[in-house]
Amino acid sequence: MAVSRAVLITGCSTGIGRAAAERLSGKGWKVYATARDVGKIASLADHGCELLPLDVTDEASMRAAVEEVERREGAVGILVNNAGYSQSGAVEEVPMEKVRRQFETNVFGLVRVCQLALPGMRRQGWGRIVNISSMGGKFTFPGGGYYHATKHAVESISDALRFEVAGFGVNVVVVEPGLIRTSFADAATASMAKTPSDLAENPYAGFSAAVAK
Repeated sequence: MAVSRAVLITGCSTGIGRAAAERLSGKGWKVYATARDVGKIASLADHGCELLPLDVTDEASMRAAVEEVERREGAVGILVNNAGYSQSGAVEEVPMEKVRRQFETNVFGLVRVCQLALPGMRRQGWGRIVNISSMGGKFTFPGGGYYHATKHAVESISDALRFEVAGFGVNVVVVEPGLIRTSFADAATASMAKTPSDLAENPYAGFSAAVAK
């Protein structure tokens, strides 16, 4: 079979995902840019990208996106797992539902898209998986424990996966960005403001206010 070099990128609404889609498409790659709300990435069509809905917390959505790329291209050639966000707050104060959502998005969704794309890569004997981690996957700041934990998980899973799939011609790459001018930090701060630290009697109110600055 012909080798597909189609690129599937998750989380293209802003930041690294959007920039990667624009850059790769501009270099002549066939890019499938995705987001939960396709309307937010409509302008990427002007850069030559194909647009698909993809929510990394929804099994049907992930499966449909990968299957659509495979229907058109035969396989996902390059997978860029970029979707993610930072849930900020002290370990004690962040509600468990938000902790679960953080891991569902940053870890479990990433893993599931890998699982869905890998059979096609193995069939064609070639593929590349690029997992966007963070410098926060190497160390930890207070107030970001859950986010850092997800990125440490991405690092470990990627290291294991790299050895597991190398024999199939699939390469696994981890990218560890530092500080970048995107809306990422603003979203992280907003996630902290919505925790119980808003309450004056909360013991972490002062800490959260300092981190938010």
